[in-house]
Amino acid sequence: MMTFVWAFIIGGLICVIGQIMMDIFKLTPAHTMSTLVVAGAVLGGLGWYDALVKFAGAGASTPISSFGNQLVKGALMEAETTGLIGVLTGIFDITSSGISAAIIFAFIAALVFKPKG
Repeated sequence: MMTFVWAFIIGGLICVIGQIMMDIFKLTPAHTMSTLVVAGAVLGGLGWYDALVKFAGAGASTPISSFGNQLVKGALMEAETTGLIGVLTGIFDITSSGISAAIIFAFIAALVFKPKG
């Protein structure tokens, strides 16, 4: 039961940080998302984000900051096996399914809903 509580708290805190960035610091949603991705990448590079995911589960693996962590994780894993070129290919290897899903769902939404404009 505590796993769900911690997932809710950690995921909520990440979202609160994003909301504070937009409301108080007046950052655009694009700047906020980019900052959270970079923060996730930095924490992943330091090895701290995996510990957060282990502790909070979906509360840390669902927000956008997890995408930055996945980018770094993929680049580091592939760099170990194939060298410097792995830094580039590893990013696409580990994140391709999420990116593909986002493109497919956006396409379906565009077919189903009428855009404003």
